[in-house]
Amino acid sequence: MNALLTAWRASRVLPVGAVRVLASAGATLAWHRPGKAVRRLEDNLHRVTGLTGSALRELSKESLQSVSRYYAEALTLDRFSASQVDARVRLEGYELVQELLTTSPTGVVAVLSHSGNWDLVGAYASPRIIPVTAVAEVLKPREMYDRFVAMREDVGIRVLGHEGGATFRELIRIAKNERTLICLLADRDLSGSGVEVTMWGHGVKVAPGPAALSVATGAPLVPVHVRYEPLHGARRRAAGSPWGVVLSFGAALDASDLDVPRDERVAALSQQWATWMGDMIAAHPADWHMLQRFGWTS
Repeated sequence: MNALLTAWRASRVLPVGAVRVLASAGATLAWHRPGKAVRRLEDNLHRVTGLTGSALRELSKESLQSVSRYYAEALTLDRFSASQVDARVRLEGYELVQELLTTSPTGVVAVLSHSGNWDLVGAYASPRIIPVTAVAEVLKPREMYDRFVAMREDVGIRVLGHEGGATFRELIRIAKNERTLICLLADRDLSGSGVEVTMWGHGVKVAPGPAALSVATGAPLVPVHVRYEPLHGARRRAAGSPWGVVLSFGAALDASDLDVPRDERVAALSQQWATWMGDMIAAHPADWHMLQRFGWTS
């Protein structure tokens, strides 16, 4: 049976705290017996930070705990109360985009990395700031994907499956006609037609979708980063968790402001968000959950 599906079924009957403990134990075991995914994580972290040896191993240990935190929370997202969600999320840089997100009559594109818990911030933002639309990779088995979609929709996140051109055409329609924050994970390209940018002094291919959607519709693009932070005192008690997340916003980017030919705007806009995102990941590398093959080109 698929390991994620097994974890899902166990999470339905175990207390939230027990799910968190078991996920943490699994991360510790994976770190002590590093397989391909852990080795890929360490290679990716090395390229971001330059760390090697024991320092890199310690960072990967911290990162795997962050990954386990995400999965424990993703599997139990529908069991968080509204007050717990409030206590777990802290905003940073919101003043840069508050007017845009609260007054825009149409769509805004948010570009995210695989950092922290993006599902939790979607659950926070949908009822409090702006309705959230997300695109998700279609997992196997399909039952697992369907369960995750249902849980995300229960907390107010509309989910579209990542299914190529049809999904992009639907996003264009949504961006032009609906007030929503379209959240796209873009640091890892799944399209096969990635845009090359520079991050951490390396050439990297990232997903073209967020910039392409912004250029096609005129929707502003907002870079967003999520990281964990430990909680203490009253906030920890209110959250029902020792960990919260920081939702950081960069300044909104507008493709029409770029002084480049239109056919170069996707690449130029992608480089703008990638520069900001690269700085945020470098500042908080342990919360970058990149255990997969990444798009390094140099």
